[in-house]
Amino acid sequence: MKLTEGATAPDFTINDQDGKPVSLHDFKGKKVALYFYPKDDTPGCTAQACNLRDNIALLKKKKIVVLGVSIDTEKKHKKFEDKYSLPFTLLADPEKQLVELYGVWGEKKFMGRTYMGTHRVTFLINEDGVIDHIIEKVDTKNHTEQILELWGMN
Repeated sequence: MKLTEGATAPDFTINDQDGKPVSLHDFKGKKVALYFYPKDDTPGCTAQACNLRDNIALLKKKKIVVLGVSIDTEKKHKKFEDKYSLPFTLLADPEKQLVELYGVWGEKKFMGRTYMGTHRVTFLINEDGVIDHIIEKVDTKNHTEQILELWGMN
């Protein structure tokens, strides 16, 4: 199932980097930038996470909650969080529940090789749990700017 803008974001409950369960409905009344990324501690994923980290004060001021998701384990997420001082929640999805629920798990190509993996996609979910925007062409070094621009907050 492909999610579309204007659709209700599927609710979920999944553990964060500290092993605590996090549900989308916990953030009702807040804007949520739910970003899916391939793997902790890789160049593009690190650039994206650090861009969000460096702009977290601005995002919080605009009342935007950042949730990162990859299929890495809680332990790998914790290391990633600690290494780069990430001030937001990372959701561990090794069972691929969330990546499949949001339709971001699929075929990828890299250097002539085809494999299954997580597509880098961000869902901007409004206070009512509706998907306002889907960013499929993520600019990892300027991701905060993309988010604010789409929500008309820049």
